[in-house]
Amino acid sequence: MLTTPLTKLLGIRIPAVQGGMQWVGVPKLVAAVSEAGGLGLLTALTQPSPEALRAAIRETRTLTSKPFGVNITLLPSINPPDYEGYARAAVEEGVRIFETAGNNPGALIKYFKSNGCIVLHKCTAIRHAKSTERLGVDVISIDGLECAGHPGEDDIGGLVLMARAAKELKVPFIASGGIADARGFAAALALGAAGVNMGTRFMCTVESPIHRNIKDKIVASTERDTVHIFRTLHNTARVYKNKVALEVVAIERRPGGAKFEDIKDLVSGARGRKVYELGDPDYGIWSAGIAVGLIDDIPTCKELLERLEKQVAEIIGGLTQVVGASGSCPVSNRARL
Repeated sequence: MLTTPLTKLLGIRIPAVQGGMQWVGVPKLVAAVSEAGGLGLLTALTQPSPEALRAAIRETRTLTSKPFGVNITLLPSINPPDYEGYARAAVEEGVRIFETAGNNPGALIKYFKSNGCIVLHKCTAIRHAKSTERLGVDVISIDGLECAGHPGEDDIGGLVLMARAAKELKVPFIASGGIADARGFAAALALGAAGVNMGTRFMCTVESPIHRNIKDKIVASTERDTVHIFRTLHNTARVYKNKVALEVVAIERRPGGAKFEDIKDLVSGARGRKVYELGDPDYGIWSAGIAVGLIDDIPTCKELLERLEKQVAEIIGGLTQVVGASGSCPVSNRARL
């Protein structure tokens, strides 16, 4: 067993969280992750209304008796969703684990904590992590540049972010971005993380609701098959490098730049949802992290998490061989820096 502050806090066996993903974090996948020993997260905004979220929570409970949570991501929007309504519906349905992300989460965090909930908040910078730590969150999810979705504007990779988090944060943190195999998982634990958050890896599982063609596309991809869009709009997002994404990048690079109105039809969420439903990888924008370069199969969530659990333990155990019997590293003094 991999026992960490995260497993103890959440009552799970494996310190692995399924990231909140639009159109992907639905009951079947969430329940499969939780049943396998991790933490599944329903994506609130995948549901069209707070009442629909209630139904999704109830459906998930018919599929698993294990802990699961709800993700609520606050994003810039012309017509903001009813965030308070989603939060209230989930709390009233008995959910006690939440992942929050995005800007100005203070009101949501205060509401959840006042109702005895556990809150994980996703951050892309240490300064933001410290701010949300002061708001009373229980766990910080440190999101490096490698991640799918919104990596922030600082372009800092997870290796440095995790090392700083281990030194500067008082609450436990988990590593998010670029993790899809046991080596990355073990490395995150070695850097001080209490667990990992995986999005792209869970997209490519049997229980994931996306079309098999997209899963096959992920398996066939390398770490060079994603691209950043919205860079010039200061709302950077990492997505799969397809025809639509490259067209968006080209428009952003025009002399004088681009306004959101110039690309809004290309990047509409409706088109992205159709990618997952129809299986055409070039139909619209869809999120993918550079972890696609590490994914070479489509296992069940149970197979994936059991494999990770076993291999992470083996890797950590193998590291003891690096340290000699006397407790010193058997590396030549000449190799020291």
